[in-house]
Amino acid sequence: MILHGTGGSGQQFLRPQFAGVLFVPGGLLDPARYFIVLPDGIGHGKSSKPSDGMHAKFPAYTYNDMVHAQYQLLTRGLHINHLRLILGTSMGCMHSFVWGETYPAFTVALMLLACLPVQIAGRNRLWRKMIIDGIRNDPAWQGGDYTIEPHEALRSASDILFLASITPLIAQAQLPTRDVADADLDKHHADDFAHLDANDLLYQVSDSREYDPSANVATITAKIMWINTADGFINPPELGIAEKMAPRLRYGKFVLLPISEKTHGHGTHIWAAVWKKYLAELLQEK
Repeated sequence: MILHGTGGSGQQFLRPQFAGVLFVPGGLLDPARYFIVLPDGIGHGKSSKPSDGMHAKFPAYTYNDMVHAQYQLLTRGLHINHLRLILGTSMGCMHSFVWGETYPAFTVALMLLACLPVQIAGRNRLWRKMIIDGIRNDPAWQGGDYTIEPHEALRSASDILFLASITPLIAQAQLPTRDVADADLDKHHADDFAHLDANDLLYQVSDSREYDPSANVATITAKIMWINTADGFINPPELGIAEKMAPRLRYGKFVLLPISEKTHGHGTHIWAAVWKKYLAELLQEK
């Protein structure tokens, strides 16, 4: 099972930089060899979400609820009682920590990409609260019962998410002049406004509010390969949290990928060629 990040869906894993590396004949996750599940988390993709009609009356779900729903999908819906691997990216990485603690015997291995097993705090909480407050304080939100999207709140949210997703090296290389940078931001806004819903986004960035697996990471019995990148905005290495937590893992290894022309900041988790050798190492373990 492969778990997506905040605002994403299982569809993202069909992109060439992921599927074209892993879902190929003879690849590490060759569909001819493995039954692969790409679920959309609650509030995301084609799963139930506020914009389906309940708006701000939609249940205030958390990561625990999302993991429980994934468990029900596997066991009751697909009649699966054991997994070879859970690969989680960003929010999906945090879900994987919850999986390892809540259902310790369900999966053999966890591939954890771009997260930390601690309460959402510091800058990681700040950008989320900025988006939440921006939506709730926009007069056009109308308590969630708007008929026209609160444009200014979505613009601010789009700006924050854009900065969180791009690294200085990539930005300088891809946006080398003022005019190119300005045009790219305008395009980013247009792309976001075409699909963002304020209520959906508000729920997506607030569902992490109860997340904190730090006390029980030592109870995880699955084998773990945990990877962050040195240019990650959301989990910057200078915090030193991963290095402190990794020794508490019973069967785990932490890898910090250095900044290079191949890394993409927090979004490196979708670029499988960068870290596939570590996935291969994990799958070789018995």
